[in-house]
Amino acid sequence: MIYYDQLPLSEDILKALAELNIDYVFQPIFYPDGKQIYAREALMRPKDKTVTELIDEYAKMDKLHIIEVATFFGAMQAFILRGYTEWISVNSFPSECMSDDEAKAFADYFGDIKGKLIIEMLEYPELSVSKWTTKNESVRLMNNLISMDDYGTGINDFGKVDILKPDIVKLDRSLISDIDKDEYKQSNCKEIIDLLHMMNKIVVAEGVETKDEFEYLVSIEADLFQGYYLARPQ
Repeated sequence: MIYYDQLPLSEDILKALAELNIDYVFQPIFYPDGKQIYAREALMRPKDKTVTELIDEYAKMDKLHIIEVATFFGAMQAFILRGYTEWISVNSFPSECMSDDEAKAFADYFGDIKGKLIIEMLEYPELSVSKWTTKNESVRLMNNLISMDDYGTGINDFGKVDILKPDIVKLDRSLISDIDKDEYKQSNCKEIIDLLHMMNKIVVAEGVETKDEFEYLVSIEADLFQGYYLARPQ
């Protein structure tokens, strides 16, 4: 359970956060040995509805900012309470960013987070260039990282890489499902990984569900791995 009442935020934000009934689980992201953990991704778990239902509800009310603040503070609080020490990956909307006061409160409350935080940009809703630019600058100043989720589901993924300038790119499950049996996926995925490496990106194979998928993706030099085969969220 997240204890939002303890956070150094405005009364209005605290009141809005108190209406949320959510917790967080974490799914590890592994190095190629499949044992050593590089990072843990925080995944929101509402108690009374699905994540999609919660986001849709708040989007209709134009209150996604509340979810953004809840995710950063709640995920970090849960991460620390569990005693984790790796990088923490936190999902973030491309249309939202914390205010200067909220960002300062986050840094003051959690202490030195330089080199500990990965901001994972979601696919939805639409991108706000101004808010993304503000978020990007803040991340760079703190020596943290930016990750782009769901590569392979968009129309112009390389164009989005150019705009978002992520450090990490996560290949969508659709690209790697049964890759050990599918020659087209093998060729396509290898080409994508090679191109992203030429751009100095770290490549995460996301949604790895079998031993054969994992071993093939290791052989074509994906950098990091995440999926049920290695570990479920908990």
